[in-house]
Parts: sequence; C-alpha cells; structure tokens
Amino acid sequence: MTETFDTIVLGLGAMGSAAAYQLALRGQRVLGLERFRPGHDQGSSHGQSRIIRQAYYEDPAYVPLLLRAYELWDQIQRESGDTLLTITGGLMIGEAESAVVTGSIRSAREHNLQYDLLDAAEIRRRWPGLTPSDNIVALYERLGGVLYPEAAIAAHLARAEARGAELHYEEPATEWQASASGDRVRVTTARGSYEAGRLIISAGAWAPELLHGLGLPLTVKRNVLYWFDPVGGREPFLADRCPIYIWEAEDGSSFYGFPALSGTPAGVKVAFHNFGPLCTPTTVDRVVHPEEVAHMREWLRQRMPALSAGELLDARTCLYTLTPDMDFLVGPHPQHPQVTIASPCSGHGFKFASVMGEILADLAVDGATRHPIALFDPMRFQH
Repeated sequence: MTETFDTIVLGLGAMGSAAAYQLALRGQRVLGLERFRPGHDQGSSHGQSRIIRQAYYEDPAYVPLLLRAYELWDQIQRESGDTLLTITGGLMIGEAESAVVTGSIRSAREHNLQYDLLDAAEIRRRWPGLTPSDNIVALYERLGGVLYPEAAIAAHLARAEARGAELHYEEPATEWQASASGDRVRVTTARGSYEAGRLIISAGAWAPELLHGLGLPLTVKRNVLYWFDPVGGREPFLADRCPIYIWEAEDGSSFYGFPALSGTPAGVKVAFHNFGPLCTPTTVDRVVHPEEVAHMREWLRQRMPALSAGELLDARTCLYTLTPDMDFLVGPHPQHPQVTIASPCSGHGFKFASVMGEILADLAVDGATRHPIALFDPMRFQH
C-alpha cells in the first residue's frame, strides 16, 4: 500500500531539515527521505562550523534573507535549547579594490548595516594572529559569527519530528514522478513508494542526478577543510578574541576561517573557498594529500604564520555544488509546479538554511513566498 503525505522532502541536510521543520510547524503531514544517517559527513553540511554574516559581498540582494535568517536561527535555538550560533564578529579582508571588501561595503551601505573599515595596522593590533601586509584592509561587522551545522540540522530534525514529521534515514530515492495534472508526486525507494501533493528536492550534491532531465549546468567540486594547532597556543584564536574571516588574495583566490572552537576536531579551522577538482558524490577523493596541506601552509605563511607552522590536527573533504553564476537554485520545477527545487547553494548557503526552510514551506503550501528569490530562478540558465 502506498503511503500518502502532504509534502515529501528529498534530502535532510541544511535546507531539507529546515524545510521539514517549517512544514511541520504548519501542520503538514511531512515525509523526509535521507540517503545517509542524520548529520553525516558525505555531503556539504558537516565540518563543525559555518560562517554567518550580514554585509554580503556576493550581492546586496541576499541581505534581507540574512536578516530573516538570523531571526529564525534565534527561534530554533530557543526552541531546541541547544547552542546553534555564536557571535564572534566578522572580517572581510583584502585589498581596498577586492571583491570581498568592495562588495561587503556595498551591501552594508545599501542596507544600513553598521561596519568599521580597518587598515592593516589596526587589524594586526586587534587580532595578533592575523598578519596582513600594509596594502590590506578589512570591513569589520559586529554580528558575524559561527553556526554549528551538525547541531543546527539535528535541532531542525528533532523539532520537525516532535511536531509529527516522519523522517526516514538510509533510504535514498531511486525515482520520482510528477503527475500531469500538477497535483501529485510519487517517490520510489528500495523500501517502497510514497505519494504526496508536493515534493521538495533539497539533495545538495545529488541534485544533478535527481534533476538530470532539466539540463541545468550544475557541477560538484571537492573542497578540503583543515584544522591546525597554532604555534604559541590557541589563546589568540579563541572565540572571544578572534572573529570569523574571509580573506581575498591579490590574485582573486580566497580562504576563510574560524576561531578555535570546543569539540572535535580541535584546533583552528581554515579552508580555501571554491578551490578543488570537479567530481561527483561517488567519485570524490576523500583522502587529503600532503601537497594539499603544503599548499594551505604556504598560503597561511605570510597571513597567519602561527597556523602555517602549527601541527595539522585534522583534514576532511566536503562538496560544493555550483551554478555558473554562484547563486542558488530555489523555485518551482519548470515542468512540474508541484515540485520545488532547493539546490545547490554554491558553497555559501548554510547560513540561509533557516530562512530557506521558511521559503520552501511557503512554496509548497502557498505556491508563493514574500521573500525575494527572483535571483534564484531555476529557469535563468535556459533563457
């Protein structure tokens, strides 16, 4: 017998867990299907920490969504009783003409966000672990901080389940079909089949496989996360003394990092942004190689020497699923209005998960949302 639901959510990572929670809040009968265990490390929603910030250098259009995301992170944090977000302050670092600095200033001015513009000497004075050269500046925003992805996903899933959502783990979808009438979907797994009025596809790096018929120009890229034990001790890098940061180099490449956080892995986490070979979730190389570690050490040598010379405590891979313009895919499936696409997030999406859950619930229940998502139209690559 086929089980019937109001909405099925495929993928229970950052976006899918938040969508399941928001749908359950509205009294929907929700089925969530996840191919792995909750909080797994095979996709894009693991690795201890994610940056959250408001002066968004990518595009000022993201800022209204971020302001709502902060409100919703606070809501789920209070409801769950877990620590999901720590405010540390945030630095956007680069040359004065760099995209990271100019874009952050543009967003801050357009949306009246408070910020300070600092020269290299002031950066070095405030945060001794950072040693920028004299041609470097930074935008500092007080409300930058750290999200804890595994805890955030667990909180959304637990609260969704408490409100009646049915969540199945280690049960990947093998096929989905939408009715021609536009009011039903069927999802098949190895365990059976399920029907619903609406379907949300929030599958991250598995989205190209599930959306292959649309010809969307999606690519998956391997990224590496590193944790170093700084020479001289972790005190200058503790969360009350060190902000999150994104640092653009003179050649346009960038890396990002966090304060030293409690838990596992220990140490100070850094990573390159959008740097690594193309792959698929099944072909990705999960081994971090010595030449990769050497490349990161060289990048850190003049910018954060205490990390560059420190012991490597851990290194792990994660996946970026990218669009050509690096903006998200969020909106109705162009052929099936009862299906909503919510992927990929191009390596900068986790901070939006709380508000994306609200948006996806809007689209599934009401067919529209008050939030500005025109930038993310899945059809923009077919015009």
